[in-house]
Formats: sequence, structure tokens, C-alpha cells
Amino acid sequence: MKNIKYIFILLSFFATLSCTKDFEDINTNPNAPGIVQPSLLLRQVIYDFGENMSYEGFVAGDLLSQHRTALDFNLFDRHALKSPQLGGNPWPVFYTNLRDNEIILNQARTVETFSVYEGPALILKAYMAAGLTDLFGDVPYFEAFNGVNGTVTPAYDLQEDIYLDDNGILDNLDKGITAIENYTDVIPLEGDILFDGDLNAWIRFANSLKIKHLLRISQQVDVSEALQTIFNDGNYIISNDQNAIFNFTNTDPNSFRLAQLRIGDFNNFVLSETMEDLLTDLNDTRIETLFRPFSNSDANEFNGLLNGIDPSETTVALADYSLAGTMFREDTSTLDANFITAWEVQFALAEAAARNLIAADAQALYEQGVVLAFDYWNTEMPSNYLTGNAAFNAPDTTPVQQIITQKWIANVINGYEGWIEYRRTGFPALRTISASFNNDIIPTRMPYPAEEEALNNENYTVAAAATNDNSINVPVWWNE
Repeated sequence: MKNIKYIFILLSFFATLSCTKDFEDINTNPNAPGIVQPSLLLRQVIYDFGENMSYEGFVAGDLLSQHRTALDFNLFDRHALKSPQLGGNPWPVFYTNLRDNEIILNQARTVETFSVYEGPALILKAYMAAGLTDLFGDVPYFEAFNGVNGTVTPAYDLQEDIYLDDNGILDNLDKGITAIENYTDVIPLEGDILFDGDLNAWIRFANSLKIKHLLRISQQVDVSEALQTIFNDGNYIISNDQNAIFNFTNTDPNSFRLAQLRIGDFNNFVLSETMEDLLTDLNDTRIETLFRPFSNSDANEFNGLLNGIDPSETTVALADYSLAGTMFREDTSTLDANFITAWEVQFALAEAAARNLIAADAQALYEQGVVLAFDYWNTEMPSNYLTGNAAFNAPDTTPVQQIITQKWIANVINGYEGWIEYRRTGFPALRTISASFNNDIIPTRMPYPAEEEALNNENYTVAAAATNDNSINVPVWWNE
């Protein structure tokens, strides 16, 4: 009996060894690959970021920039930015996609057949990192994005370093261009829904981003020589057929998200008084594209509402205010997820010329930007538009004011960009909102989200102390 017992123990031991040896094979799903193809990840990163930030730009960014007003669920519109409702927390959008993009970058650098992805991944990293730090200021960057290979509690880096240091925004744009120029293989770039695998288009994209972000930091750094070099070379986005965009469709799941949500969510957002007055003053026909006449109008009129109402004390009839145009709900196939466009680049160059950062014709660049912006929004520009109140040298304005105002108008749906440019330049003049939770002050940064305080507390505490307890009124580095 004792011998039988020992034999049973020995058999159990060897069976255990065998199971342990085969454990990885047995517990690996053959239908779930351990490595995601970079083509699939690239498509996912571009689409997820573009779709999410287009939605965020509409429901939150457009409130900060005063393109639209929220009727209800409007704590964000009243500048309680630490209380996001229908939107207003883009932090996870940035970090999720920067993490996935880092996987592409690592694969491109370790697997020879994936090397074509290195340049685009570096350019996307620069693009998303710039959007992140321009909203929040100092953020986790150099220790972030690496998942299991890095720390889950990364330190916050100074915005200045994120822009200027090795492996920062400007450096990654240069390295991305170099990686593409040095690529000599014939394996195509797949999964590219921005440029359909055109590597030259990615170089134009990178140079366009350099123009944008050199200008953004131009109050802190001498950028004239770098801007002039890019302008002279001319290898940046100059026409709408070169834009860094992808199109939404009219069908789920690729339609604009506001078309997929309840009608009540869509109806929460109406034309702002700021936007209405500005477009009316300019006799700007884009109001008919971007918005629709209010229901109670007898003559196809438009009506905007002051931002930041107190819905508990203010009774508002939806029929008295203009909703967003049909492209945002009924026909989203005419709408794009917009990364950067020819009109934005032209306006950036026009400002650089107007401020003597480059030698160029500021008026010609401005007027070309306006033409491109009307074309982008599928609206015919009135023949006298550039000789009226929108003229480059119109009375009681400055060229820079005209340039930024036109950029602001065209940045509908990219509302965070409109707000960032207002913070940088003060144009166009935004209104004091109706019932502010921020002492009638226009915020100058987004607050770090609550999950950072909970999950990365030690580093969050340092960053919060540097921003007066995570205040939304402390300017970022390039705006100091």
C-alpha cells in the first residue's frame, strides 16, 4: 500500500512538471496575436484620437473658445473645469493614444520590416504631445507612455523641456522627417488614414506642425531663423487637398459622434453670442453652414446666447437659438477630423510675417488663408469679403487681430485650438460669461484630472503646487 502511495506521488510530480512546461502553450489563445501589427495600431491611433478630439472639441473646446453655448449640463461652460460633464476631460484621450503610438515606435525601431513606421510615429508623438502640454502645461512625458516597460507613476516634466529637449516635440518632428528621408525600403506604410501611405505628405505634415509650434513658443524663444528656413523651402501643407484630415461618414460607427447620441445631447449646444456677433459684423456667410436659423425665426435669422448661463435661474427656449449646422448631425460625411490644414498654416505664416519673424507678404498669406478656410467649410466667399470688415488693414483692428480672428472662426469643432490661440494672443475678444464659477476670469489652462491625484499622487502634488493648487488661471510656459 505504501509503495502504491509513493508511485502516485511520483506520477503527480512528473505530471506537474509536464503541465508547467506546457503552461504557456496551453494558456495562449492562438486567435489573439501577442504582437499587434503596426498598421492596425496606426489606423487605431489616428482614428481614435481624431474622433475623440473632434467630439471633445465640439462639446468642451467650443465652450472654452465661445464658439457655442451649452444650455444645460453646463458646469464646463461656466468654467468649473474640474467638473467635466458631456466632455471636458481629454487627458485619457492623449495618454491612451500616446501609449499605443509608443508601441508602434518601439516596433519600428526593433523590427526591420516595420521601420517605415518610425517617422510617422515620431511625428504623431510630437503632434499629440504638443496638444497635451498646450492644454495642461507641465505633464508626465519623458517617463510616460511605456506601460509595463516604464513607471506607472511618471514625473511631470516642464513644458519648456517637452518642447525643446531631446526627444521632445520639435526634436521628434526633425527626427521624424529624417527617418522618412532615410527610409530606402519598398515596404509601404499601411493603416495610414491621413495620407494613404504617402511619406512625402508626412514630411509636409511635420513641417506644418513645426511652423505652428515654433510660432506658439515665439514669445519665449527666437524662432525667426527656423521659421524662415521652413518658409523658404516651401515643403508644408499649402492646399486643402494636402490637409491632415480624415472624413467622417453618415453611418455608424464612423459618423461624427454627435450624430450617434440622443437628440437632447445635440440640442444642448447652440450658437454663442460671441460667435454670432463676430460673424454678423464680418457679413460672414459661414454662419449659414456652421449653424442653422433658430426655429422661431420668421426670416431665417440666427441668434446666439451668452456663454455660461445659470440654468436654475435662467429660462431658455431652444427654439429661440441657433443649433449647429446639418453637417454636425444629419450629414456628417461633409465633416472632417482635422489635425492641421492649409488655412491654419497660412494664418500662422501670415502672423509670423506680420510680426516680422519671417520676410514674407503677410497680407497675401492672410488672404490666401481666408480663401482656403471658406473652401474648407464648403462655403462660397462673398466677393467683397476681403475689402469689408475682414480686410487685412480694416479700421480699428490690427493685422494680427484679423489673422487670429479668422483662424478662430475656422477652428469650429477644434475649439480647444481657438481657446489656446486666444490665450496666446488675446484675440478675438471673448465675453465675460453669464454666471462664472471662476470669478469672471477666462481660464488659461486645463486642470489636471482627479484620477491623477488618486493614481499618481506624489508627482501630482508637486505639479499642483507649481500651479497654485492646480489652478486653471496659471499660464503655461509659452504664455508666461
